[in-house]
Amino acid sequence: MQPMKRSLLAVPLALMFSVAAACAPADDSDDAKSSESTTSASQCAVDQLPLTTKGKLTIGTDDPAFEPWFSDNDPSNGKGFESAVAYAVAEQMGFAKDDVVWTKVPFNTAYQPGKKGFDFDINQVSITEDRKKAVDFSKPYYSANQAIIVMDDSKFADVDSLDDFKAASLGAQIGTTSLKAIESLGTQDAPLVYDDTTKAALALTNGQVDGIVADLPTAFYLVAAEIEGAKIAGQFEYAGDEPEEFGLLLQKDSELTSCVDAAVTALTEDGTFADLEQKWLSSSQDVPVLK
Repeated sequence: MQPMKRSLLAVPLALMFSVAAACAPADDSDDAKSSESTTSASQCAVDQLPLTTKGKLTIGTDDPAFEPWFSDNDPSNGKGFESAVAYAVAEQMGFAKDDVVWTKVPFNTAYQPGKKGFDFDINQVSITEDRKKAVDFSKPYYSANQAIIVMDDSKFADVDSLDDFKAASLGAQIGTTSLKAIESLGTQDAPLVYDDTTKAALALTNGQVDGIVADLPTAFYLVAAEIEGAKIAGQFEYAGDEPEEFGLLLQKDSELTSCVDAAVTALTEDGTFADLEQKWLSSSQDVPVLK
């Protein structure tokens, strides 16, 4: 793994904008561009941000916070992919680690309309056009395939196409694109819906469902640590209208969105997110692709 580029992470957004403006070549149109950059820098300075709590960055996520996205159900420890992403974004925006405050937000309520008690939420929330009607999303920080988990002794353990699962009973967490992915498969039975992934995994263990669907990194964790005698039957792309991409979720029309976007863009372009993905998420190379 390549070392994380700490030099960029340590530079607050306000300074980044100022340097960009200072290095731009001068011409007749640059006065307006410089003015725009200065305004952006001012808006994204920590002391100018419209935060939930002045001087603090409040980040929401679910409880429990599952592996491999978080570790030990403790988002504040910086371990796990999404915890690490959140702290990288915070640092990019100019916040010290001690200035980050975590709050519990159930997954299926985070993207509902209304005032939020957080500055942004991070919880494997896929960016969809329907959700964007009620909330804002940042640029994506991760793209994920869906995966089907079955028991080793299941009659579906060795199938190699999505059509084979049309006769299967499949379940997923409520409100997720995993649930929508099952619906897109056109299974004979309506998908079974669970409050969270733990309950879906328990249903699979108890033989109440032939398989469960989750994003691939979650599937890796479930078969490795939570569901004894289970395997990933395969991965597939959700055939919805939108790509399967995770974004940081903000209140609709939040004044923070553009500043969060700038941080996400910088961390994508400098390779930080790719480094974190390699560190915390399992490789998908050995999982068959179902079509």
